[in-house]
Amino acid sequence: MSTVLIVAHAERAEALAASKLLAAWLEAEGHAASMGGAEAAAIDRADLACDHAGRAVPDLAVSVGGDGTMLRAVDLVAAGGVPVLGVNVGHLGYLTEFEPTQMIETVAAALRGSLRISERMMVSARVRRRADSDERERHADARSDARGTRTWTGLNEVVLEKRDLGHTVRLEVWLDGDVFATYAADGLITSTPTGSTAYSLSAGGAIVAPTHSSLQLTPVAPHMLFDRSLLLAPDTEIGIRVVSERPALVAVDGRSAAMLTTGDELVVTRAPYDARFVTAGGDSFHRVLKHKFGLKDR
Repeated sequence: MSTVLIVAHAERAEALAASKLLAAWLEAEGHAASMGGAEAAAIDRADLACDHAGRAVPDLAVSVGGDGTMLRAVDLVAAGGVPVLGVNVGHLGYLTEFEPTQMIETVAAALRGSLRISERMMVSARVRRRADSDERERHADARSDARGTRTWTGLNEVVLEKRDLGHTVRLEVWLDGDVFATYAADGLITSTPTGSTAYSLSAGGAIVAPTHSSLQLTPVAPHMLFDRSLLLAPDTEIGIRVVSERPALVAVDGRSAAMLTTGDELVVTRAPYDARFVTAGGDSFHRVLKHKFGLKDR
């Protein structure tokens, strides 16, 4: 018997219907299914509701929705090494490989161990406050180590961005302890290869194959001559210090994390663990990329 966590888009009827079908199939096959409370209530299966913080580590997570749902599933289970299978409901996504019509057969194959697992690097962020700074609220998703230092992990990116409209922020960047440059910009994005097709792409960053290992530092609307995206080694430590009087906001995979003021620092590194995706293999990323941009054969 296997335990499967279903993470569904609670506001899409098709996703909820597929989740209900999957839960029933899992139980009929002798497996255990669980869901978040809101999703379980939405399909009238309150008995499937679980507390993610206190539950046992599942054998597989199935994301039923779009890329946002996939990011949520990864955030829930990546630290435990749990593979995530993405079922695409809605718009074409980069992360969700399988269609609803394939759901049962692909979940069955994944539970048998017949499908490949693709490792995707993740990114980690922590904040260092200036010495005279008061502690500010952190996002509830932040995790603490033994020393109380808060960290956030993401699959796509960490963003440090201006708070105030109509203004830029000045951000001093150092790489592996050496000062690199001071950016005057709307913000800076540190993305993984998986995240290269998210916010970084819209800011002019390169598209990187998702199984590659690297960090990409991309300025958002820079007010300076140097406006290039940097492709860095995956073990690079990227430090960003706020040097302007205007505050900046940290977001990880679109989730608000912290506010930084003058002298505060954001440190971004590779996460200590990778995300694990269930995949059928082949060139699915290239196909999605081609379709997304309307590229022709000739």
